[in-house]
Amino acid sequence: MLIRVLPDVLISQIAAGEVVERPAAALKEILENSLDAGATDIQVDLEQGGIKRIRVADNGSGIARDELALALTRHATSKIASLADLEQVASLGFRGEALASIAAIARVQLASRGANADHPGAEHAWAVQVEGGRLGEPAPAARATGTTIDIQDLFFNTPARRKFLKTEATEYAHCAETVRRLALANPQVAFTLSHNGRVQLRLNAGSAAARVRQVMGEAFERNTIAVDAAAGALRVSGWVIRPGAATASRDSQHVFVNGRYVRDKLIVHALKEAYRDVLHHQLNPAYCLFISLPPDAVDVNVHPAKTEIRFRDSRGVHQFLFHAVERLLSAPVTGSAAPEAPGTPAAPGFRPGFVAQQQGSMPLQVNEAMAFYAPLQGAGLRGQDSGEEGAPAAQPLPDGIDAPPLGYALGQLHGVYVLAQNAQGLVLVDMHAAHERVVYEKLKTALDARAVPAQTLLIPVALTVDARDAAEISPHLASLREIGFELSVTSPTSVAVRSVPWLLKNADPVELTRAVLREVAEFGVARLLAERRNELLATLACHGAVRANRHLTLPEMNALLREMEATERGGQCNHGRPTWFQVSLRELDAMFMRGR
Repeated sequence: MLIRVLPDVLISQIAAGEVVERPAAALKEILENSLDAGATDIQVDLEQGGIKRIRVADNGSGIARDELALALTRHATSKIASLADLEQVASLGFRGEALASIAAIARVQLASRGANADHPGAEHAWAVQVEGGRLGEPAPAARATGTTIDIQDLFFNTPARRKFLKTEATEYAHCAETVRRLALANPQVAFTLSHNGRVQLRLNAGSAAARVRQVMGEAFERNTIAVDAAAGALRVSGWVIRPGAATASRDSQHVFVNGRYVRDKLIVHALKEAYRDVLHHQLNPAYCLFISLPPDAVDVNVHPAKTEIRFRDSRGVHQFLFHAVERLLSAPVTGSAAPEAPGTPAAPGFRPGFVAQQQGSMPLQVNEAMAFYAPLQGAGLRGQDSGEEGAPAAQPLPDGIDAPPLGYALGQLHGVYVLAQNAQGLVLVDMHAAHERVVYEKLKTALDARAVPAQTLLIPVALTVDARDAAEISPHLASLREIGFELSVTSPTSVAVRSVPWLLKNADPVELTRAVLREVAEFGVARLLAERRNELLATLACHGAVRANRHLTLPEMNALLREMEATERGGQCNHGRPTWFQVSLRELDAMFMRGR
């Protein structure tokens, strides 16, 4: 076998396979060079999705005449000079491969004028042509300080690569997403994107919040929570979506580490875990987060495209991100965090199929909640909270009385929703979903404290079970007792229920126990009480929550509202569905055309 040294052009074409996957990859490298050069205004022109042409013009520091050819040479860069520099990279592009790789597979013109007026040749711009790796001589050109790179006919001399490109629309979409990502990370820079001669995106320099609104839309901005947390030199800022506004799409997930857009499994997992207790089924959260840490604490040189990174303390970063976001999502209800009803609420319709279910009094601390209203007695709310027959159903909020975030109950709708008024307008509450979250969080707190009070049944309840289920729970009766269930196996196919968790004392003990046994049959007791503990508690809370068509008195409704305000993650039920919506007076006025 003959070993030979490959020609430089072939080496660059092979390198292009790693760096230039598609037009968007070439565009990313050029834009990063512009940003590293200090540009504050960048103009991008594309033709045929970038396949025919990519032209980027910036007002950065430019390149001197005698360095133009060097800029197109492999492994030539101004951004690192030693191993020490590589270990704490502070720039976006630093490999010195991108321009040479692009020039090997396209027709390129590089024109630039350096900012240093004393440098030879800086009295005007210079341009150099390169085609398929063949470099021409610099020639005078006309342009202000900065750089223009014009890339035409990408992969013209590598048809095997070109045939793997997608449609023009698909390639343009990838290019546009590249511009948006870099624009999010650099709000101080103005960007203009044109495609086939038409301006598609124009972003003026401004604040980070304004740029997020421009790029990700007003709906994202309206439904987000601001993040700002630090632990030593590690900091995260930005915005995360409210759980109720999450969608199935992953398109709006943006994370930047030291200004660099990254796709990192560790970060994605930390954020997914932060949302685990509040997100509905397979929905995905949207976020735009900026993480900063010392450059030597992260390795950005683990992938040619520089989108994958490695943290020196990966566990520490994971825990920091998880807790920073999880704390925000756990915050109790406040007036400023009111979710808005999605669109104009439709007129409530009849819900067929509801059957009244047997349930005792709602396990809310009504007496304690009533004490909250004591100072308001005589202020126009006595009739509202008395629950006495013949009392008015609602009173206007008295002047000088600050309503709590979720306001005061007005009544029930179809036995499903609680209607309340607060300072902003109308609050609609799904009483089962809300009470489910209240019970769930109380169960978690009690279990964490190893103090789950049990309610002994006056008469033990016997139920027939599968022989396998009875055998499975027999060695774990003590563990089940820790979560409030006292069971005894009375025969190979029967179990007696002697006590249930006090918080669930009004639930049907048979259905409650069968729910536990179903979970045991699927996962086993050990796994259920360890890694699937929260899923088990969510199932129990669902059984213990107030059911549809359960009539609540006004004091019970108000007690539920106060419990929600004091409960972490009170805005979503255990399945991630919203528990309440705010309809503002302005929205109500618009519905009835008031003021028109």
